[in-house]
Amino acid sequence: MSVIEAIEVKRKMYFEFENAPYHCLDVEVSKPTARGGQTLVRLKMRNMITRAVFDKTFKAGEKFGEPDLEKIEVAYQYNDGDMYFFMDQVTFDTMALRADMVGDDRLLLSDALILQVQKYNGQPIALVFPPIVEMKVVESEPGVRGDTASGGVTKAATLETGLVVRVPLHIKDGERIKVHTETHEFAGRA
Repeated sequence: MSVIEAIEVKRKMYFEFENAPYHCLDVEVSKPTARGGQTLVRLKMRNMITRAVFDKTFKAGEKFGEPDLEKIEVAYQYNDGDMYFFMDQVTFDTMALRADMVGDDRLLLSDALILQVQKYNGQPIALVFPPIVEMKVVESEPGVRGDTASGGVTKAATLETGLVVRVPLHIKDGERIKVHTETHEFAGRA
């Protein structure tokens, strides 16, 4: 197992702390002003199993293990309310994830979407989406023309999964659009 020092941890990296996998959301390094002072690394980190997010400060030389993470390409199939079902794209086995593990990401899951399931020690712990997904607009407010000089006029649109995003006025019901998976914002026509 390779070792990572706290000072080497970067944003979006994975590391193991207290026998659990963590995802680094943000890093802040404070260098001491006095001689002999300790360099400290403040990490905003998410526990990949409990999904809890918290800040913790470490000394620069503290060491973490590299977690045993594996990403498996899957296609979203369906959900029954309690469980979400995916098909492994290599073995064609069906994998089920609990609704609480999927969380708000369920609003990004459209039929046959290809994404990845992240496993820790063989157990699924997270979904990894592509940067952009395509979805169909099922309902949008009628476009209200007004001050369009700014170019920032948008309306609410409900997508096939129930996700509501702000879209430009020219987008109509039935059109397919692209959505940023990290921000849930409109990214253009599909």
